[in-house]
Amino acid sequence: MTTCRPQPMPNRLSPWTSHHESIHLQTAGCLQFMDLTDRVREAVRRSGVWMGVVNLQTRHTTTAVVINENEPLLLEDMKTVLEQMAPRNRAYCHDNHAARPGIPPDEYTNGHAHCKALFLKTSETLNVVNGSVQLGPWQRIFFLELDCARSRTLSLLVLGLEQSGDSLPR
Repeated sequence: MTTCRPQPMPNRLSPWTSHHESIHLQTAGCLQFMDLTDRVREAVRRSGVWMGVVNLQTRHTTTAVVINENEPLLLEDMKTVLEQMAPRNRAYCHDNHAARPGIPPDEYTNGHAHCKALFLKTSETLNVVNGSVQLGPWQRIFFLELDCARSRTLSLLVLGLEQSGDSLPR
């Protein structure tokens, strides 16, 4: 009777690895698009992941993570559309602090920001191939502030196979 023994993997990738970073941001105001593409690429490089995924997740209900083109006129169009969908000057039940027991008196009136968030995502996951984030030629990764100027945090997680020391150069 023959015994089957596991064979080594023919590729030069080592086992799975993970890398986490918190990205701290200070936003300037409502509907600010912050391009994080270069920061995400650098985090992936630091992670050592050769084949895998990178996930970027906002930790706030009035922010979003968006992939789109960094063209100034398009960004203005997107701001206009979001403002039309949930205008700041409209009355929102969420902003009636008297009707919400336990709300501190200095609480933001940000019903508009929560309503804008309904149409956007809190995270994006992108492929990492050969150590590089896979984006199209015009795609950029944005953090989008939907409320007022604030300190914000994003969670960045890279998961995948790392390149071993004897594999092809990066």
